[in-house]
Amino acid sequence: MSKTFLITGVSSGLGRAFATAALDAGHHVVGTVRDAAQIDAFEELAPGRATGLLLEVTDNDAVLDTVNYVEEQIGPVDVLISNAGYGVEGTVEESSMDDLRDQLDVNVYGTVAVVKAVLPHMRRRRAGHIVTVSSMAGRTGLPGVAFYSASKFAVEGFSDSLAQEVADFGIHVTCLALGGFRTDWAGRSMVRVERTIPDYDALFAPIRAARKAKDGNQIGDPALAAQALLKVLDSDSPPVHLALGRDALLLIEQGRVRLQADLDEWAFLSTSTDYPDTN
Repeated sequence: MSKTFLITGVSSGLGRAFATAALDAGHHVVGTVRDAAQIDAFEELAPGRATGLLLEVTDNDAVLDTVNYVEEQIGPVDVLISNAGYGVEGTVEESSMDDLRDQLDVNVYGTVAVVKAVLPHMRRRRAGHIVTVSSMAGRTGLPGVAFYSASKFAVEGFSDSLAQEVADFGIHVTCLALGGFRTDWAGRSMVRVERTIPDYDALFAPIRAARKAKDGNQIGDPALAAQALLKVLDSDSPPVHLALGRDALLLIEQGRVRLQADLDEWAFLSTSTDYPDTN
């Protein structure tokens, strides 16, 4: 059965791959872009079923207007994929507070704004699937992308709570923890903070160089990620959290081992703070 998808950030990368797969499967896709010149190219993917709209996800009023327009003029949003986002690369000390605010504004506030805009409609219909886009860096911290990691940890926690709040309304929530895919994320879509503190050279210089070298050579295929997502959307019991990519699975598992080791080693102290007469 054909559905209406709303996908933010479809000009390139995974957003374009998600949109293309949905269109190929016969769905109607409303895709948002930040440049009006990109609308025609998107709509040419499937004339009559691909609708491009201009949207800046950090503009809450524009987000509400866009979702209401889609609901009233195109059709009920069955699937939301909140994909728009970018990464800030830099050590904490070298990165500015403006870098952090901008990162959170797009990746967190933008995601929440779009989700909140579609929720009333899905809740009234008692149906819908919300997909948020996180990262392996949203499940385990990585050096050199602390601001990005913080934004994606926020998306993970938000999605986990949201899934529990809306489960009784027939609304599914899936948060994708992505590994490295051959997109522009590590290229033009990444903000690289200027290096200013030599003390971080030994740690961070190899990390930055490796990421630049890997750009365009990542192991992940965006088209296969899109096919995997379609399988999730067709499931009667979709996951709340899904890692995509061998690298994501490995890094997340390694992070869980480190966390469990801390929990086990310090469990005696964790339990020492309770009143003695409580269970």
